[in-house]
Amino acid sequence: MSNDLVNAPATRSWRDIPQPVKTRAMSRGGRWRVMTAGARTAAGITAALGLAWGVWMLVGSLAQDPRQMPAVAKAIPVKAPELTTNGVLGRDWLARRLALPRQASLMELDLEGLRARLLSDGQVQTATLTRHFPDRLIVAVSERLPIARVMADRNGQQQALLVARDGVVFAGEGHDPALVKKLPWLDGIALSRRHGELLPIAGLEVVGELLARAREADPGLDPATSTHAWHVISLARLASDREIEVRTADGVTVVFSAHGDFFRQLAKLDFLWEALASAPQTPARIDLTLGREVPVTLHLPVSSPAPAGTRSSPSLLKISREL
Repeated sequence: MSNDLVNAPATRSWRDIPQPVKTRAMSRGGRWRVMTAGARTAAGITAALGLAWGVWMLVGSLAQDPRQMPAVAKAIPVKAPELTTNGVLGRDWLARRLALPRQASLMELDLEGLRARLLSDGQVQTATLTRHFPDRLIVAVSERLPIARVMADRNGQQQALLVARDGVVFAGEGHDPALVKKLPWLDGIALSRRHGELLPIAGLEVVGELLARAREADPGLDPATSTHAWHVISLARLASDREIEVRTADGVTVVFSAHGDFFRQLAKLDFLWEALASAPQTPARIDLTLGREVPVTLHLPVSSPAPAGTRSSPSLLKISREL
């Protein structure tokens, strides 16, 4: 091969030649094809939107008036309801509470009536029932969490019932018995009924706030795990003096002010636990309602070297550290 051929420039195509001439306008047939394709696309989109709108209207109409459902669809029995919850309730509870007729179809169900059955259980705070054609019923519930226990007459017998933060009293199902036993008892309350049902207990919001702050402040103050476990919470003076009285399992009574900052009161209580550690078996009364000066009354046994005829030794402790 000669050098002339190797160094020869690449052959140019006719496409590389400048063409200043304007391109020819689209033919009539081409314009027609473009218009036809656009019309078909628009028609397809319109049909899809119309079909979706029709299905939505049909579903809404059937949900409001089951009589419009075709007979074939009405003959399909509904499956076991499906439950989603944020708590401990299960499908067995759901089946008992709904008590659906056997072979009932999805469209024969009265959703509002079934929802009322669920809400009649105080453990259920909200409930939503949704039909999924042709045979699925989806139930979503949110549950109340118990913060305390109370003894009440139920079906002629004294029974321990649970109380939620909004004051609603309910029997409770599915909760761990070991955790339920750690809940404090409520005292100093009057239970009222209407049409045979217990009415919510007033003042439980502030009790729930106190318990929540106790768990946030220090795990050692957790009423469920502390060595000074909160055994009884009395609301006897909540309405009159805005005071909450807590009695621990080891005989200590603590008085909280509902007007004050619970976090600061709990910090003072933590400090006093350390001060009273030398006499862990001595019953005491700690009043946290007076600010920085906290009266502490120790109830000494008769055999202690206390003056004759006395069973208690009151003292006034000042919280020296900044809280």
